[in-house]
Amino acid sequence: MVGIGIGPFNLSLAALAHPLTGLSTAFYEQRPRFHWHPGLLIDGARVQVPFLADLVSLADPTSNWSFLNYLRAHDRLYPFYFAERLHLQRAEYDAYCRWVCDQLPALHFGHQVDAVRWHPGHRLFEVDFTQLDADGEAEALGRTHTRHVVLGIGTEPHVPAPLRPLLTTPGTPGAAPVVHAADYLHHRDTLLAAGHITVVGSGQSGAEIFLDLLRHRPAGRERLTWIGRTEAFAPMEYSKLGLEHFTPDYTRYFHALPEPVRDRLVPAQWQLHKAIDADTLAAIHDELYRRTLHGGWPDTVLTPGVRVHAAERRPPHSIELHLEHTQQGIRTRLATDAVVLATGHRRRPLSPLLDGLAPHLRHDSRGRPRVDERYRLVLDPAVAAAGCHVHVQNAELHTHGVGTPDLGLAAWRSAIILNTVTGKDTYPLPDRTAFTTFGLREQQRPQNPRTRRHRALTPLADGI
Repeated sequence: MVGIGIGPFNLSLAALAHPLTGLSTAFYEQRPRFHWHPGLLIDGARVQVPFLADLVSLADPTSNWSFLNYLRAHDRLYPFYFAERLHLQRAEYDAYCRWVCDQLPALHFGHQVDAVRWHPGHRLFEVDFTQLDADGEAEALGRTHTRHVVLGIGTEPHVPAPLRPLLTTPGTPGAAPVVHAADYLHHRDTLLAAGHITVVGSGQSGAEIFLDLLRHRPAGRERLTWIGRTEAFAPMEYSKLGLEHFTPDYTRYFHALPEPVRDRLVPAQWQLHKAIDADTLAAIHDELYRRTLHGGWPDTVLTPGVRVHAAERRPPHSIELHLEHTQQGIRTRLATDAVVLATGHRRRPLSPLLDGLAPHLRHDSRGRPRVDERYRLVLDPAVAAAGCHVHVQNAELHTHGVGTPDLGLAAWRSAIILNTVTGKDTYPLPDRTAFTTFGLREQQRPQNPRTRRHRALTPLADGI
């Protein structure tokens, strides 16, 4: 089995595959080392799932690669016990993942996968890769063959079209900085040196960055604006029954829905996974309130329901954002000295990596790869008949729903993939995971019983 990409999801797969003696694995990653969203490892920022949603525990709590075993290995179990923290800091989750990476020999960093092809003669997939040196330059070429490929290539920063001119026209030296949230920490000092800063985006990263900037600006001279398209700086749905949308039960239910229904549901469920943690919202309000202690209001503007419909650089060193309020219809312009684009991430396209498999891939009505319930791309029968499959991790939002990018389903999805690859219940999984029953079952209509035909009786003979 060959894994392409080493983020948390393929790292989970590698950890659960490690003790399986009958399975040979190799995982390739272009980056020189594991580092999980380094630009967003803000002090105090927490992972939004409990620590049991580590790489392995929800599939195998006895695994050597659990977060609790990481604590034991670092003699930190008792401090963690007394800390009473259900949610880890992001920096701690990153350190845990790097600890796992250091102990798995099947991981190959500094290896860029260039192409995946089907070899009909060998009835195997061909995977071409380039080994990179410390400077990221090509050092050697390689090729391997496998029956199973697992894509875990992750996401990439997304910039909406109206804001892209700010990146394609960087301006002169000393021009106003424009930074995507993914690179925030690498440029924080430059941003803080700017006069006025605007954060665009009303999700979790936008909230965390606004809070971090606020804490680093002097009271009364904050000069911060935070805008977003959503109608409110809305809290994430975090009720216990609401969280059952991130269970295997809901994932199976969602996959069985018709494609048009799935496509309607995903954007409607944004508050399940794209809103803001309630603690972060509370911390922002607390910090703003603290700054009113000696009279006056902080120099901040927080406005939801705002769309950026154009953006341009203005000489010598400023930026002008063209804004429209989605409810009022009012248009205005905002001059600012720096912009943070907290505009989210998008799934990396499977092309050109899978261009060699294009003739064998099956697509839905909107041209997206079809993915079956067990996370396999639907390929033509000739490939599937050879027992060869391409699995995906975090590329199936359109087929498996809002739990796709959620760390809480990582171990379960990895177990599904390994059970499929090995052809047995290597990791036994529960049949039921939610109190909610999603959907109704069609009731079988009772069939009308056939009318019984009575046999004609032979008349009794007289006198008997």
